[in-house]
Amino acid sequence: MQQFIHGLAEENRYQATHLLRILRAVQSRYHYIPGVAIEQLAEELKIPRTQIIGVVEFYSFLHLTPRGEYELLISDSITDHMLGQKSLIGYLSNKLNVAVGEVRKDGLVSLDTTSCTGMCDQGPAGLVNGYALTHLDRAVIDQIADLINQKKPLVEWPVKFFQVDDNIHKSSLLLNLQIEPGSALRSALAKGVQETLAEVDKAGLRGRGGAGFRTAMKWKFCSEEADSERYVVCNADEGEPGTFKDRVLLNSYAHQVFEGMTVCAAIIGAKQGYLYLRGEYLHLYEKLQGVLNQLRQAGLLGINILGTGLDFDIEICLGAGAYICGEESALIESLEGKCGIPRNRPPYPVSQGYLGKPTVVNNVETFVAAAGIAVNGGDWFANVGTEKSKGTKILSISGDCTRPGIYEYPFGTSIRTILNDCGASDVLGVQVGGPSGTFISAQELDRKLAFEDLATGGSFIVFNNSRNILDIVHNFTHFFAHESCGFCTPCRVGTSLLKKQLDKIVEGHGSAGDVVALEELCRLIKDHSHCGLGQTASNPVLTTLERYPDVYQDKLKKISYEPGFDLDGALETARRMAKRNDAGAHLAQIDCMDGEDGAMQGVVAEGEQHE
Repeated sequence: MQQFIHGLAEENRYQATHLLRILRAVQSRYHYIPGVAIEQLAEELKIPRTQIIGVVEFYSFLHLTPRGEYELLISDSITDHMLGQKSLIGYLSNKLNVAVGEVRKDGLVSLDTTSCTGMCDQGPAGLVNGYALTHLDRAVIDQIADLINQKKPLVEWPVKFFQVDDNIHKSSLLLNLQIEPGSALRSALAKGVQETLAEVDKAGLRGRGGAGFRTAMKWKFCSEEADSERYVVCNADEGEPGTFKDRVLLNSYAHQVFEGMTVCAAIIGAKQGYLYLRGEYLHLYEKLQGVLNQLRQAGLLGINILGTGLDFDIEICLGAGAYICGEESALIESLEGKCGIPRNRPPYPVSQGYLGKPTVVNNVETFVAAAGIAVNGGDWFANVGTEKSKGTKILSISGDCTRPGIYEYPFGTSIRTILNDCGASDVLGVQVGGPSGTFISAQELDRKLAFEDLATGGSFIVFNNSRNILDIVHNFTHFFAHESCGFCTPCRVGTSLLKKQLDKIVEGHGSAGDVVALEELCRLIKDHSHCGLGQTASNPVLTTLERYPDVYQDKLKKISYEPGFDLDGALETARRMAKRNDAGAHLAQIDCMDGEDGAMQGVVAEGEQHE
């Protein structure tokens, strides 16, 4: 182990910024991060051991205690639940004789859940030692259990277990774009970097990760910073359940992603770029490294690119299972080998990003679009879409539809059109933008895909009328509580309280006062959280409570009173207690039923005996 750790440190030039890469390698080899490895790394990298322990504890794919030689993680995403995940994981647990969340006594296998694997269009899905497993069913599980018990290495497993399909069903500007490697960069350099920036501006390209900031403005701000050392970062950490479009772009359009990054580097004057790849996309890592090597061999990356004096190269950094790292400043912290905790802003990354230097962070889809604009010009892009939303949007569509997969639409397309194309029927509603987005009802299907109406990072989860709204909200609320980075109290404590409050209502133990408290808690989390995770964690509750209040009301306890019960006296007592602000006198609105007079609205004080 000592020799292995030393080799890793040497290979990574003893840079603490490569800590996550080193720890992933240790985890892969030993199935956990041993204490002696932490001690040695602290010495080799000249960082405190407590910092290393903190990083290990922060990322869900790293562990301080041993996991199985075969580490199985089954996706806990709502789309997998809709496909029978609960039954399958129970079956798998029985077949392998290991409880969920445990390691088998012989140490051979461990089994647990993970938030989402990015395979929502081909679930139920999971991971084995980090590699994607798709289309799981009982027959596949039987084979997997046999292979594990026979201790067969993954290279001897059937290839079909690991098959990940693109599932592109509808293409437009970007997905129809097949440019020759180097053509975007050649066009940009021939045109001039400032002229190319002007074309990106003319195109009206806005960030495709969800925030929608104007791309040209971001690049311009970064290029104008006084510091000469600048960086380009591609955010490929699409951890939002229901989102998988970047997986497809990286699989089939990788050179366009890298070329878009290189065009950006030429414009802002960067020499180094990073692709931060979601840890769940380990299966893409070697393929992407191969594309980078091809670009280097073609003179499109490295020193003196195309003989123009431009120096720029790209490095891939794998995440380790932290949804919060999709937030750009948390992603930068992770790139630096730290816990992915969002920074205070300002300053923004364009002025102080990676290593405190000016940094452009853009989404995978944004860089693909930038490469296309460099080749075809701004009008090619701007002539599609709406006045405020130029171009097209690539969508990941999953859930209750006959054709889940990838669809590309011009901005301004109606939701009804999209649902018809993917084969959705008897629609209850659609979760637009993943759990952090908006749930729309069947009465809103004429709304438009656009920044000025329904903005989205690219996820549509379709639900039909066989689904229960509260089951959906329950899954999303647990997701946010699990994924909170723990930095700020409103999010760390608030999401946990929100989860418990919703559980109380879902289980039938809530009163109307609990719904009021639930909404107040949502507002507190939304208004006071440090970053976007907390600020959107309440959205599943707020957007469904607005549209389906009856669903929540139907879950509440009904309190009945015997005929002759002195309700007025009880209410007066409650009001006096509230006025005195006695401890425990919490007012709550409930539905009261009087045996003779029918329905009434009343107020009672918790702690008072009014049976």
